[in-house]
Amino acid sequence: MKRKRVVILGATGSIGESALKVARDIPERMQIVGLAANSNAEKLAATANETRAPFVCLVNETKIDILRRTLEYKPRIFSGDAGLCEIASLTDADMVLVAIVGTGGLRPALTAIEAGKDLAVASKEILVMAGEIVMREARDNGVHVLPVDSEHNAIFQCLEGKRSTLNAESFTLDVSDVRRIILTASGGPFRATPRKDFDSITPEQALKHPTWNMGPKITIDSATLFNKGLEMIEAHWLFDVEMKRVEVIIHPQSIVHSMVEFTDGSTLAQLSYSDMCFPIQYAVTWPDRVPNTLPPLDFSKLSKLEFFTPRYEEFPALNLARRAGETGGTLPAVMNAANEIAVAAFLDRRVRFPQIWYVVEEVMNRHTAIAHPDLDAILEADQWARNEAQRCVESLNR
Repeated sequence: MKRKRVVILGATGSIGESALKVARDIPERMQIVGLAANSNAEKLAATANETRAPFVCLVNETKIDILRRTLEYKPRIFSGDAGLCEIASLTDADMVLVAIVGTGGLRPALTAIEAGKDLAVASKEILVMAGEIVMREARDNGVHVLPVDSEHNAIFQCLEGKRSTLNAESFTLDVSDVRRIILTASGGPFRATPRKDFDSITPEQALKHPTWNMGPKITIDSATLFNKGLEMIEAHWLFDVEMKRVEVIIHPQSIVHSMVEFTDGSTLAQLSYSDMCFPIQYAVTWPDRVPNTLPPLDFSKLSKLEFFTPRYEEFPALNLARRAGETGGTLPAVMNAANEIAVAAFLDRRVRFPQIWYVVEEVMNRHTAIAHPDLDAILEADQWARNEAQRCVESLNR
C-alpha cells in the first residue's frame, strides 16, 4: 500500500502532536506533506524541521519572519487565512487532517473537499456549524469524511463491522438497524461535584481533566459537557441519524470510547487506552489496520468499567445541544459561537462556571433559526451570536 500524504491543519496543538507520533510510528503508511499553525512560529518550525514537510503555513502573518529564521530548510511557505485554504488544497496531498479549534477550520475544510481531498475531522465545530453543507459537498465530490474524535471514530468502527453494507467508494453506512448511538463521556473533573459548589469552581480546577490532555477550550467544554453536546450534533451529521437516536453515557475510565446498539438489542463497543493516536492512525490507514507501538489493552489490569446517567439538570449543555441539533439550521452555529465566547470569559474570570450555560442558552433564546442556510448565513449567525454573547457577558459584569 502506498503512503497517505497528509496535511495537518493545527499542527502545533495536541491533535497535531499526536498525528506526528503516528507518522513516526508508521512511516511506511503516513507522510506529512503540509503543516499549518495559527501563531506558534517556533513550534511550527521545529515540527517542520523534523518532518521536512515541503509546505508550511502560518496564519499569523506578523510572525512569518520568526518562522523563516527558525526553519533549517526551505519549504514553500503560505500565510494568512488564504494560505490555510491553499495548503488544504495541495495537489501533493491525499488527506487533510483538520485539528483547528473553533471556526477557523471551516473554510479550509470545504476547500479541501472541493479539491478532492479526504478529510480527517478532529474539529467538532466544522460539522456542528455546517454539517449539512460539509456532508453534501463530500458526497458531491466523492471524498470521505473520516472522524478523528475518539468517540466518533469508535462509532465508525462499530458500524464498519457491517462490512457487507460498507461501500468504500461511496462511503455509505447503513444505519437502518441502529437503535442508538451511545457516546461515552468521562464526565470531566466535576462529575461528582454538588451543584451548590459550581459557583466557586475556578479556571485552574476546570483545566485539570482527569483523563485527557487537551487544549484549554476543549478541556473547559469537557467540564461543562458542551464537548459532548457538540459531539451529539457531529454524530447526527457524520452517521446520518436523527438526534433522538444519539445518547450520552458517563464512563469515567474512558476505555470504552463509544457504542452502537442495534435493533435486536446487541451492542458493539470499541475499546482502547485513552490515546488520540489510535483514532488518528485508523483515519489515516482506513480501511486497513496497521501494527504500531501503541499499548494494547491489558484486561487483567482493568479494575472496573463504570457507566452513569448524565446529570442533565446540573449540566444543561446536553439538553441545549439536543435542542440545537433537532432545530438545525443556524442554531447549532449560534450555540457553538456563544459557547466559545462564554468559555473565553470564564477563563478570563469574567463569568462564573455555571454562567457558561446561562450565556449560551440566553443567546440561543434570542436567535431565530434559518433553515438550510448557506455558508454566508452560517458565518453571519456565528458572528451575530458572538456579539450577543459578548453583550450577555458584559451585562453579567455590571
